[in-house]
Amino acid sequence: MMLFRLLTAAVLVSAMLRPAFAADAVFPPGVRVGLAPLVGLSVAKTFPGFETEDHSVKVLLTELPAAAYGEVKTAFAGNPAGTGGVKPESIETSAGLAYYTVENGKDGNAPVRRYSMILPGGTFSGYVAVQIPETASKIYTDDAVRQMFASAAIRKEVPVDEQLGLMPFQLTERGNFKTIRTLAPGAALILADGDEAKGFEAAPFIVISIINGAPPEPGDRARFAQQAATTIPGVRDARITMSEPIRIDGLPAYETRIDATSGKDNTPVTVVQWLRFGGPNTLRIFGSAPRDQWSDAFPRFRAVRDGIQPRG
Repeated sequence: MMLFRLLTAAVLVSAMLRPAFAADAVFPPGVRVGLAPLVGLSVAKTFPGFETEDHSVKVLLTELPAAAYGEVKTAFAGNPAGTGGVKPESIETSAGLAYYTVENGKDGNAPVRRYSMILPGGTFSGYVAVQIPETASKIYTDDAVRQMFASAAIRKEVPVDEQLGLMPFQLTERGNFKTIRTLAPGAALILADGDEAKGFEAAPFIVISIINGAPPEPGDRARFAQQAATTIPGVRDARITMSEPIRIDGLPAYETRIDATSGKDNTPVTVVQWLRFGGPNTLRIFGSAPRDQWSDAFPRFRAVRDGIQPRG
């Protein structure tokens, strides 16, 4: 009877520390990277990943550019011994061979163990970062984290409704764009005719995001809009052709238009940026289209803009 109890206890402990198989990977909302979290970890509310109830153990999952995986792979191959006492390790996942490191650090004055893993995602690189305080290291051991890493998986797409549900606004018009995906879950959304593999710049696309802050006075809006226009990613040789105040859905706004080049083929594009004011933050929308497609793309951009509503 004593032997039976010991065996039962051993099985229970093993089950607690062992994550489910890769088929049971859990994907945080809006992210294409998932894994089977260890017991005691649940989906985090303030970042894409998992954490313990007391928030001390954190597992962050996110996406990096596709080239990041290749750069890490090359660096690991060139220096297999690592640097600064941090030795790279490799591990097989359902997505392919992943690489990770383990090192000690501090969160404030508290000692912590940090793990970082990168894995191939095709058009992106999956990234997982884990932080475990020393006080939890007997439960969340190196072996347990390695098993969790082994369960990592990639999903091809995030359901559109799942992505839209993370945004701080509702989108009632999608402009017949073929691709819809979050650039940063809950922060930025792109609607495009192109796709991630071929690049978005060669066809019309529109990006919707929230800028933290707003111009303090109505007279500052013109300068605010022109400064924001200079930060539109991916455009070169930009020239502002128009910038003027308008109203969107009854709220003060600013429209700015830009001629520029974009993409690896230096495609001539026209870009429109709309900033909608009316609160502590600013809604930012910018659409880009090759110049020879502008006349067809602009009404679609405007339809998407006018379909953005506060979340009720």
